[in-house]
Amino acid sequence: MSAPVLSGRTRSRRTSDRPGFLVYGLLVAFVVGSALPLYWSFVIGSHTKETADDFPPPILPGGHFLDNARRVLDTVEFWQALANSLIVSTVCATSVVVFSTLAGYSFAKLRFRGRNAGMAFVVMTMAVPTQLAIVPLFIVMRDLGLLDTLAAVALPTMVTAFGVFFMRQYLSDAVPDELIEAARMDGCTMIRTFWTVAVPAGRPAMAILFLFTFMQVWTDYMWPLVALQKTETLQIALDRLALTGQGQTTDYALVLAGTGMATIPLLALFVLAGRQLVAGIMQGAVKG
Repeated sequence: MSAPVLSGRTRSRRTSDRPGFLVYGLLVAFVVGSALPLYWSFVIGSHTKETADDFPPPILPGGHFLDNARRVLDTVEFWQALANSLIVSTVCATSVVVFSTLAGYSFAKLRFRGRNAGMAFVVMTMAVPTQLAIVPLFIVMRDLGLLDTLAAVALPTMVTAFGVFFMRQYLSDAVPDELIEAARMDGCTMIRTFWTVAVPAGRPAMAILFLFTFMQVWTDYMWPLVALQKTETLQIALDRLALTGQGQTTDYALVLAGTGMATIPLLALFVLAGRQLVAGIMQGAVKG
């Protein structure tokens, strides 16, 4: 059989659907701009302090990253700080996913008085800069006796307005009302309906929210620096690395080597969870 001949209109339509030079150029610029800080941290962290302070600075990696990593381990309690950051980030991300899914399902599918006003209030809180809450949070944690503990770092981030809004928007389309009514007709309670209907449908969004929240807590620098003094997380450890320089100089090779070491677990999480996240998103799109 001869191959089908495409008409000129079909060929032109397929050609027009392909991304153009501008799209590829923007993608390349975005990737380079995103990877440049990480590459620059590794370059400076792989040189000696004297080489890192040269002008112009080096643009290629050196051979001293392992030596700088050993200096990081000798200067701060890096492994303890890493474990504390893992605990805080995991607890906060899990809590945000659980409470945001519950609240998002309630706002999306339950009918109760004040639902729209409550959702509007949640969205309004997203417009308030987080820096404005530093002083009130510090006073509250001081009065509760939680300063210099991991609980002081974790509690303010255990529920987020963005998480509630994100899950509400996703579940409002992913969970059909007919499926909820069918579950209720079968005798399911409200909690069982949520567990058997909303949770499976919202699993892709829950995975994305977990990853984003984990990354947000992992990279948060200001609040741990205010709430902690002796208890170390990665943020406190990196701050102490910046203060180890002699005189008024900062050992940027040491600081950026520690920054690179602190980034490795986050990159590993993206590598391990990336394929599952994409598969979950595609599965949710097909089901929708």
